Amino acid sequence: MAAAGVASRRKAEELIVEGKVSVNGKVIRELGTRVDPDRDRITVGGKEIVQERRVYYVMNKPDGVVCSAEGRTDARGRPTVLSLLPPLTERIYPVGRLDYHSRGVLILTNDGDLAAALTHPRHSVSKTYHVKFQGRLDLAELETLERGVTLEDGTVTRPAEDISVIRETDTNTWVQLTIHQGLYRQIRRMGESIGHPVLKLIRVAVGGLTGDGLADGEVRPMSATEVYDLFERAKADSGR
Repeated sequence: MAAAGVASRRKAEELIVEGKVSVNGKVIRELGTRVDPDRDRITVGGKEIVQERRVYYVMNKPDGVVCSAEGRTDARGRPTVLSLLPPLTERIYPVGRLDYHSRGVLILTNDGDLAAALTHPRHSVSKTYHVKFQGRLDLAELETLERGVTLEDGTVTRPAEDISVIRETDTNTWVQLTIHQGLYRQIRRMGESIGHPVLKLIRVAVGGLTGDGLADGEVRPMSATEVYDLFERAKADSGR
């Protein structure tokens, strides 16, 4: 139902439990019931639903925009990533999150299979960032980021990869790093844990997909090759 644009996955589950969903004329209430959208007739509240075509976009998310699919503005009146998209008939949503003040590569789609492949912990798809830390990081602190950081709740992050200093001044350090994890506000929490708060955060790649050529706030359709490559990268990274 989410893929057909009827409702979010959570709302779809509520509709099923409430007995508002029928398959081939029979009401279903069991979550996880398997259906074939090409053969089965699925209705919600008596209205037949039709599978949407799957669409894929990559956005260079700017600062000051919320990662939400609930509308063009959130409850506080802030613009969401949907406000940056052209008019679409499909109901799409962001895959993973970038917080309000973070920028960079963001994938938007209505393909639940791709979303699961990119966000499920089992797949561990790589995400590369440029991070501006407050202060100068010494070798030991860079090694801590690479080895794994103990966060404030006791969680130890997985090892990071490809850590390199891009540039540094007397007051801050820009670092490139790649992670295979997606904890809530992970990199900002890593910075806090090593005593160097994150001042700026830019995601430059997801599973090898970049936003090269896109200005802040710009979006473009993904190619079939890019979609295929993301699925393949998810398979390759599975079990890391």
